[in-house]
Amino acid sequence: MKPLHIITPVKDSIDSTIETAEAILSSKIRVPFHYTIYNDFSTAENTATLEQFVASHGEHISLVNLSDITTHPSPNYLLVLQTASRKALEAGADLIIVESDVTVAPDTLRRLHEAADARPDCGIMAAVTVDDQGAVNYPYLYAKGYAKGIAPCKKHCSFCCSLLSHELLRRFDFGSLNPEKNWYDVTISHAAPALGLQNYLATDIPVVHRPHQSRPWKQLKYTNPLKYYWKKFTKGLDKI
Repeated sequence: MKPLHIITPVKDSIDSTIETAEAILSSKIRVPFHYTIYNDFSTAENTATLEQFVASHGEHISLVNLSDITTHPSPNYLLVLQTASRKALEAGADLIIVESDVTVAPDTLRRLHEAADARPDCGIMAAVTVDDQGAVNYPYLYAKGYAKGIAPCKKHCSFCCSLLSHELLRRFDFGSLNPEKNWYDVTISHAAPALGLQNYLATDIPVVHRPHQSRPWKQLKYTNPLKYYWKKFTKGLDKI
């Protein structure tokens, strides 16, 4: 099996980020792995907290402060995807994205990796998202009635907790992603079948998703949709 590169992009929302990171570092992974937190212009206080956390958690974790490599204001999700995919490709690794409002179980990443490895045609292997009570939630509400297991996914795979196979990293040109657009998970999901690969949704590998703790303003999507879409289209928010 290939090694793993695991990433979490974050801007502030420090409590949920630390919870995400601690769960990842507690994972029972059986291959060499490295975990990188990409800090997208968090506050100075939260950046210091992340630096302290990373410094105290050993050699398997590193922090990239995007302010050190770009002056482009947040969000910089495109830069994160391009940087992380390049590093994983160079290392011969698969890439797992775990967003900072997701908590994995100890066996989640191992099982995702094994499931992808068992399917040579795998482009994306996505974990289904659930709430704290175990009910399937956004963005996989369409999968509520699905049987437990791993099935080909014809809809797009969210990057809440998804493995992008080394073969997908090799075939897809991340430089082709349009910086004027967003929803890169949709673009890449649709590209995989066109490149001869198959995406899968693992409904038997759930992860707890507390939507948009990493981007608190997006809670408006559920509490005040009109204000959410006004911010989305007039303020240029929601570039992830």
